Amino acid sequence: MTRNSLWYRGPAVEWTDALPLGNGRLGAMMHGGVGREDIQINEATLWSGGPYQPIHDAALPALDTVRQLVFEGRYKEAEALADRTLLARPHAQMSYQSAGNLFIEFQHEAVPGSYRRALDLETAIATTRYALLSTGISDDAAVFSRECFVSAADDLLVLRLAGSKPGALSFEIWLDSPQPGDWLDGEDPRLDYRGRNFGEHGVDGALSLGIGLDLRVEGGRAERRGRRLVVRGADAALITLDIATSFRRFDKVDGDVDAALTARREAIAVKSYEALRTDHIAAHQSRFSRLEIDLGPGQDALPTDERIAGFGQGGDAGLAALYVQYGRYLMLASSRPGGQPANLQGIWNRSTRPPWGSKYTANINVEMNYWLPDPANLAECFEPFIGLIEGVAATGAEMARAHYGARGWVLHHNTDLWRATGPVDGSQWGLWPMGGAWLCVQAWDHAVYAGRPEALARQLLPLLEGAVQFFLDMLQPLPGTDFLVTVPTLSPENQHPHGSSVCAGPAMDSQLLRDLFDAYLAASQQLGATGGLQDSARAARDRLPADRIGRGGQLQEWLEDWDLDAPERDHRHVSHLYGLYPSQQIAPDQTPALAAAAKTSLELRGDEATGWAIAWRLNLWARLGEAERAHDVLKLLLSPERSYRNLFDAHPPFQIDGNFGGAAGILEMLVQSREGLITLLPALPSAWPKGRVSGLRARGNITLDLAWEAGRPVEVALLSGTARTLALRWNGAVKEARLEAGAKLVLGREAWDSLRRHTP
Repeated sequence: MTRNSLWYRGPAVEWTDALPLGNGRLGAMMHGGVGREDIQINEATLWSGGPYQPIHDAALPALDTVRQLVFEGRYKEAEALADRTLLARPHAQMSYQSAGNLFIEFQHEAVPGSYRRALDLETAIATTRYALLSTGISDDAAVFSRECFVSAADDLLVLRLAGSKPGALSFEIWLDSPQPGDWLDGEDPRLDYRGRNFGEHGVDGALSLGIGLDLRVEGGRAERRGRRLVVRGADAALITLDIATSFRRFDKVDGDVDAALTARREAIAVKSYEALRTDHIAAHQSRFSRLEIDLGPGQDALPTDERIAGFGQGGDAGLAALYVQYGRYLMLASSRPGGQPANLQGIWNRSTRPPWGSKYTANINVEMNYWLPDPANLAECFEPFIGLIEGVAATGAEMARAHYGARGWVLHHNTDLWRATGPVDGSQWGLWPMGGAWLCVQAWDHAVYAGRPEALARQLLPLLEGAVQFFLDMLQPLPGTDFLVTVPTLSPENQHPHGSSVCAGPAMDSQLLRDLFDAYLAASQQLGATGGLQDSARAARDRLPADRIGRGGQLQEWLEDWDLDAPERDHRHVSHLYGLYPSQQIAPDQTPALAAAAKTSLELRGDEATGWAIAWRLNLWARLGEAERAHDVLKLLLSPERSYRNLFDAHPPFQIDGNFGGAAGILEMLVQSREGLITLLPALPSAWPKGRVSGLRARGNITLDLAWEAGRPVEVALLSGTARTLALRWNGAVKEARLEAGAKLVLGREAWDSLRRHTP
């Protein structure tokens, strides 16, 4: 067992105790039962419904009336009219689905105290091991083991069962699926299911579904009995499982399920378990091993659930390091090039009606999912996020025309596999047209991390331009001022004091648009693009309302100073603090008054919140350089109330965004960057006086290794993709470093002895 392992003394009791496996397409949750193993399975393109475009013909004719009601301060009337006329039809979206469960039933019991269940993050293999009762004296009992992984190399689930004594294995296998369909007849030691997906909200199911399971045994005998495979007296067994749907693109569902399953089946037909395992580990480690982190001693000898329960008491810095690596593991398991992005639950879901549809929620959650890949040296995992933008840009163009009479494209606060972009759920949540803007600026930040490679800039420029086009048409003059504001809109999910959330020009919208216009202008300049919308974008940016400080010293969430009178002063969303994190518009060294106001807003909101909201607060306190406060917030996140026993984030219920946001927040405590400047140990708590991180990425295509002792850097190694001069800052002092392309620069302890103060 490595330090990068989760382990337990007993089987999973709840789904959120099970150990997650995945390769970006297939997901599995392994429970590790003794009498019965239960492996719940998912496939990333198995959603309800089919291609659809939820245009509401009443939207555009009613838009100006809703705007006028907002400008007149008649917010409740505006929201009521919007509910009747501006929402998409249907006003709910499709949901991510479970493919079913693989069950293995045993007729044996474990020797008390012999059980161990673990997930090794370095190999991405889950194991279950115990001695079999009544197979000998305690020192001579047969030992039963299971190894399971979902291979990125061979693109299927692999499970091996083995006993330490010949003939010790007897079990039965069967599959169950909640999706409509049936099992195919057959005599071979295999099971095959063919079916369809569910329809939902008036949208018919359009996907074909196939599940295929193959069995190989060593010793003993295996036969099919109806819908079960029965094994008696085997030495070992190998099970491989695959799932396929007919999904090809958000508007194409004519894929050949049988051909896909057959191709993968034939590709591994002659591969041994050892070869499958070796190829899987190599594919996983080629990315996972890029980053290492050590924050200090950990309680590795304790099961993970006990470590979570005790983290708040201190003495387990290793659990925070494990949490970072677990986030990286989950990212590799749920988001890989060519596949779907991680949704609200990553790639894991046991339900046909999951919470919030397990969709892509674009007013914080899907963006938080992708705060981690760049600093954590998993840039390829970001690619599905860009694919998501390309999809919603296509479908959102029709939505922009039909609902707003605008050019470009729009995304509101949610989308699904079919890339629906309309406002859903209700105006108080869904009437927020900024989802596309946030996706775009996050994608541009990804490009900044990579050093703005030309190919990526060219890929992003038309997406940025389409988003800019929409907002140039959507922005409206604020009566009595020269400002341009978004309307109708809202500050995500938070009600203001006038009985509604619908409003005009909240702080987050203007912050997002500043970043969007800046990203578009930067991409245009880099590529020499002219004759577009550059002048209009500059002019519109200049007319956006600036951030404001309210009567309580807080950063205002709305144009009006409503914060102290809002019904939920401790609301989970902190949308108006986007400018502090993930944006860099607000910073203590550049905008101290706004940074102080943001801190006041954080104090007013409080640190107790849902799992993902605590993760956002962690990043915000880190940006403010508040090391001990950030660590206190991390204690809230790594507690039984906000982390399940398998370390999944508890909203509750389970949402994976808190895992990714929390892991990103720990890295943010260690290193922060903007182009040309890297800040070392900006929020290092006293609990981590000595440590090391290697392979961390900073903006500008820079890879960083950092070691520290007594809270002070003792070695920094930098590797840049291009020649550059870089400023390194620690504790308010700065040192310039000249980097040559491809050559590692190492700065030892002596480099920090004499530093001049940094003047912004």
